[in-house]
Amino acid sequence: MINRIAVSRLTRVTLVVSVLLGTLVAGGAADIPVAAAAPPSPTPDTGATLTLMSHDSFNASEDVLAEFESRTGIRVQLLPAGDTGAALNQSILARNNPLADVFFGVDNTFLSRGLKAGIFEPYRSPKLANIPEALQLDPEHRLLPVDYGDVCLNYDRAWFAEKGVPPPDGLEALIKPAYGGLTVVENPATSSPGLAFLLATIGHFGEDGYLDYWQALRDNDVLIVDGWEEAYWGQFSAASDGNRPIVVSYASSPAAEVYFAETPPAEAPTAAVTTPGSCFRQIEFVGILANTPHRDAAEQLIDFMLDVRFQEDIPLQMFMFPANQLATLPDVFVKHAHVAEEPAVVAPEAIEANREAWIEAWTEVMLR
Repeated sequence: MINRIAVSRLTRVTLVVSVLLGTLVAGGAADIPVAAAAPPSPTPDTGATLTLMSHDSFNASEDVLAEFESRTGIRVQLLPAGDTGAALNQSILARNNPLADVFFGVDNTFLSRGLKAGIFEPYRSPKLANIPEALQLDPEHRLLPVDYGDVCLNYDRAWFAEKGVPPPDGLEALIKPAYGGLTVVENPATSSPGLAFLLATIGHFGEDGYLDYWQALRDNDVLIVDGWEEAYWGQFSAASDGNRPIVVSYASSPAAEVYFAETPPAEAPTAAVTTPGSCFRQIEFVGILANTPHRDAAEQLIDFMLDVRFQEDIPLQMFMFPANQLATLPDVFVKHAHVAEEPAVVAPEAIEANREAWIEAWTEVMLR
């Protein structure tokens, strides 16, 4: 059984509100030696305190943030503000009196909303040179990609081996009689992975076909729950006493199962289904909030978050893949995490224009 705090980045975490300069206590990971840094070169914002607002699932090692502070003389104060939508809405409402200097956590399901609100300032970080163009969705560089991960079906290897049933090989498998009553998914109105999975079905089956697919899922006894924790820890047979061997989670969840096991197994007890069109890729972005009095410090923090030191901390802190191509993945990710080669695609503009209507239509089919 794996750590409920860090796995698949969906469990809310209690963050240290301020990381003091020179603090080098590793948060739940092995200590990483940091060479003594020379005094920071003075800048207009040396000695400033920078507020980084984020969703509640943001996490970073204390020693990594402390290294930024020791390099720059800039303190970082973390401001967790709920889930992605709630945090973004707070920033939009406070646009004339910003709550923070930098915002992390807007993903491609909320990208258009964040950009249309006009709350982010453009910044073309030099570190973008090491980030694939496919992740850079804002040509004006108001929101810059930090990490990405695929929301996919996960299944219990042992259950399928014991029953002699082939594991699901795509979305279509779930509506076959052999898979009746085996799947648990999250409500897209209340869950980030639930929304991502709904978008995967829209991208795969199209607007004309996704509701027919969901009706077939309902007819095949799919279980709908409010959130990821209830699905994974309450219903998924590989992680609980539940009886559902298929769950919607992240393609990195098998790596988390191995990493947090008391005795790490050679093979993960779970696997992700990453066949074409069966996953939805979430990309998370960072941006400078308009009207910050600490523009120089904000640029330095973003450069740091896109650079290798911070990027290599992401996999085992948030169980996402780093956006920077130069970042080295930990062995557990190399061996057990998955990347969908052909995830389902829905444009951010289409998501923003149709999100609520799609969720309402889904609710009519599945819950009424």
